[in-house]
Amino acid sequence: MTVRKAWIAVTVAIGSALAFVMLLVVGVYVVAGNLVNSVGGAGKALAKGSVPAAYQDLVQKWGNLCPAINPALLAAQLYQESGFNPDAKSPAAAQGIAQFIPGTWATHGIDGDGDGDRDVWDPKDAIPSAASYDCKLASYVKDVPGNLTENMLASYNAGAYAVIKYGGVPPYKETQNYVKTITTLEESFAAPVGRVDPSEQAAGAIAYAQKKLGTPYLWGGTGTAEQGGRFDCSGLTQAAYASVGIKLPRVANDQYNAGPHPARDELLPGDLVFFSDDLTNSRAIRHVGIYVGGGYMIDAPRTGAVIRFDPIDTPDYFGATRVTEDGAKALPTTV
Repeated sequence: MTVRKAWIAVTVAIGSALAFVMLLVVGVYVVAGNLVNSVGGAGKALAKGSVPAAYQDLVQKWGNLCPAINPALLAAQLYQESGFNPDAKSPAAAQGIAQFIPGTWATHGIDGDGDGDRDVWDPKDAIPSAASYDCKLASYVKDVPGNLTENMLASYNAGAYAVIKYGGVPPYKETQNYVKTITTLEESFAAPVGRVDPSEQAAGAIAYAQKKLGTPYLWGGTGTAEQGGRFDCSGLTQAAYASVGIKLPRVANDQYNAGPHPARDELLPGDLVFFSDDLTNSRAIRHVGIYVGGGYMIDAPRTGAVIRFDPIDTPDYFGATRVTEDGAKALPTTV
């Protein structure tokens, strides 16, 4: 009964537009089919808010240091290494936002801000140093056959000698996975050039979320039996995509990096839509829902509410992500 009331309320609110929601969901591939051939490559510009505002100018500037890198690729590396945490320290003693080990920093750290010191904990030094180190590695393997960026990333992981020895990315599973991870994450930080591919699993994710309409919200809820099948916002989106075989991170601000970012007028059913009080920083995202068409999403909004339809066009609308299987797999498990 609650589900029916929710549906009626939204129908009244948006009139005939919502009558097309199910058609959009069922026909998501038809609607999106015309977009596939107009997909652009990774751009030089960063996607809106994908890098915290404090670091965006640094990443944009230093990400263009040499042809082997670009701002989105540099952002992907920083996110993979530290989640943009300038105080990060690994068990292997890697330090700072770029996770330099002391020996590498001693050799390749630079004074990026020109203040007279090289501080691995200062992003104004560490981010330029990461870009400089990437470009140095690229110079070592510039004559190796294949893609220069992939060879540079492989050098970062396995050493330039291995790339030179094998004439490209070496046949090490760890290195091959590293190259694929960073180049896939790059798409999550690049402003799309043209349209982006639709998700094949979108309709199934929406179908799952629709079945949960009317379910009471639970902070920290992931839908387990012990929780009475209740969800919070990111728990719902995580479960919806898990139902079609895509494993998303637990929290909303990490889910934002699970694929490329369509513009508002390019949204398709199944896209994740995000909300934040800081529209310059994806790490500050606090809410997520699943777009269903007609300017509406299904979301688990807050304590005391139920899973329902809500409008997306609010002042705190941050942006959207078109979830991809590869994009979700590339996300680090600890950021």
